[in-house]
Amino acid sequence: MQNPVIILGAQQLGTAALDIFNSNSMVVYCFLDDKKDLQQQEVNNVSVMSSTEDGEFLKLIGKKCDVFVAVEDSAARKGLISMLKEEYKVVPINAIHKFSAVSEYAWLGHGNMVAAGAIVNNNAKIGDNCIIQSRALVDTNAEIGDFVQIGTGAIINSEVKVEEGAYIGTGAVIVSGVKIGKNARVGAGSVVVADVPAKATVFGNPAAAIK
Repeated sequence: MQNPVIILGAQQLGTAALDIFNSNSMVVYCFLDDKKDLQQQEVNNVSVMSSTEDGEFLKLIGKKCDVFVAVEDSAARKGLISMLKEEYKVVPINAIHKFSAVSEYAWLGHGNMVAAGAIVNNNAKIGDNCIIQSRALVDTNAEIGDFVQIGTGAIINSEVKVEEGAYIGTGAVIVSGVKIGKNARVGAGSVVVADVPAKATVFGNPAAAIK
């Protein structure tokens, strides 16, 4: 029997995670969120019990509950995941929607979200704590680093490498063999036909750097 899940973050990303766990008939024990006006309220029929720093709830993780981190702010999300590893010796579980398609020959790390309709094909590699939104495609032999976000309907073609912290916007297309550098950003609807350097922002068809 699967453990119930505590979701850290009760806002947009948290409710998406709740939907995924519900799709797999998994019990969500509660939300924890630092936004005070959410605490002691219900979000989609699940209680927001306290903040993400409440040790009374955090001590349940790894013993009686699993955890998923669904905080929108990337720096805050990284901080929470680091805290869970260092203080509680746990890593977040994956949230993979029942109606996604993940090949048995794909490789996934920990703490990833794969939303409804997303496809991860054979021999694709997904790192840790990535967000793959609805109807996105990660094709054969693509490699996705840690903390990458892939927007709704984006297409990551075969042999693409997306490095840690990169953001791929809604509907973007990354052509086969292209490399997206660390913390780079690709605008919505862009078609990327050449490598993107680390920390660069590109947009358009074909995508070009925004200065």
